[in-house]
Amino acid sequence: MASGVAMGLGKKAAMATVGVFSGVGGAVAYKLDQEVRADISLHAPKLPWSHLGHFDSFDHASIRRGYQVYKQVCAACHSMRFLAYRNLVDISHTEVEAKAEAEEIQTLDGPDEAGEMFMRPGKLADYFPSPFANDAAASAANNGAIPPDLSFIVLARHGGEDYIYHLLNGYCDPPAGIDLREGQHFNPYFAGGAIGMGAPLYNEIIEYDDGTPATQSQLVKDVCIFLTWAASPEHDMRKKIGIKAMLILSMLAASSYYIKRHKWTLIKSRKILYTPRTASS
Repeated sequence: MASGVAMGLGKKAAMATVGVFSGVGGAVAYKLDQEVRADISLHAPKLPWSHLGHFDSFDHASIRRGYQVYKQVCAACHSMRFLAYRNLVDISHTEVEAKAEAEEIQTLDGPDEAGEMFMRPGKLADYFPSPFANDAAASAANNGAIPPDLSFIVLARHGGEDYIYHLLNGYCDPPAGIDLREGQHFNPYFAGGAIGMGAPLYNEIIEYDDGTPATQSQLVKDVCIFLTWAASPEHDMRKKIGIKAMLILSMLAASSYYIKRHKWTLIKSRKILYTPRTASS
């Protein structure tokens, strides 16, 4: 009986030892797998944008050039359905120029007196037109991928304008062992590396109206600033209000400190004496 108990204890000890070694071996194998696993996605490093300072505003000349890049290149596939032509007034264009931009498009309106819909030139109140009638048409024209709307793309992507800048500049040949499907392109800044959009911008793809050299980096920078403004059009006004608010709060803080010192001077400096009552004889 004692030998049977000893064999049972030995079997349990052996199984426990095997379990410990299996767990440790599995943890080591997992750690080694994580160490040697190749990550083909890159994190977009931060860039010194001119509008990031507490007292800095957008470069409005760059916004105008970025709009030109979007209009002549990006608008062929991407929509900006939350941006209207009136938003350009006093930002990148004058009112006359913005009206001229709006009149270049034809938009569906109506019904007229006969109850029919008709096409008319655009107005300032009209929103940017979509390149496709619906998502199905967009998917069919882009190998099954639907180009995202760019109205708030800067706020919708981790890294914001830094991510978009590096994405548009980051196209390259895939590394060894990476197989791409037909219609796909390699970009290390895109999650997974395989992206359906080809490199949209390259040197001299357009000619700027103001004569700025249209290098690829300049094109990408301008369209990034335009998209950042489109996602946060209140950016400059928000900073102006913030500066005014800080000035007012500073004056209120100084006044409050002075009043506090004035009101508490007598209270904090007074001396209270207590004379005990003497017992009467």
